[in-house]
Amino acid sequence: MQWGGDGAYVATPKWRFEYNLNTLVILFGFAGGLMAWGATWERVNSNQDSQANSIDRLDKRLTAAEVSLRQIDNHELRISAVEKQAAEAATSMKAVENTLNSLSIDTRVMREILQRIEASQRDGAQLRR
Repeated sequence: MQWGGDGAYVATPKWRFEYNLNTLVILFGFAGGLMAWGATWERVNSNQDSQANSIDRLDKRLTAAEVSLRQIDNHELRISAVEKQAAEAATSMKAVENTLNSLSIDTRVMREILQRIEASQRDGAQLRR
């Protein structure tokens, strides 16, 4: 008890435990929010592991694809080099063919000349006899 300002004793209020609906709703909502946040956190962490595994698999596949692409590029370079060599060989073969044709013509002309010379020598030898 306390002494009041008007000279009367005022009783100290007793503490009473009462349920307030707003307080209970807020407390349950906060507890539910914490549980939902924990469940979400767990789901995110478990998905991070599976996503990390997926990223590793994709990285390996990409590395394999890059290796294949480098091999294809290397094959393309080799094929273009072989095509260039084949074109040069065809040009060289045409030059050799032209040279052989001209040699054949020259040989034919030389044969004709030799035949004429031999024929004139035979004719001359027959006339001398």
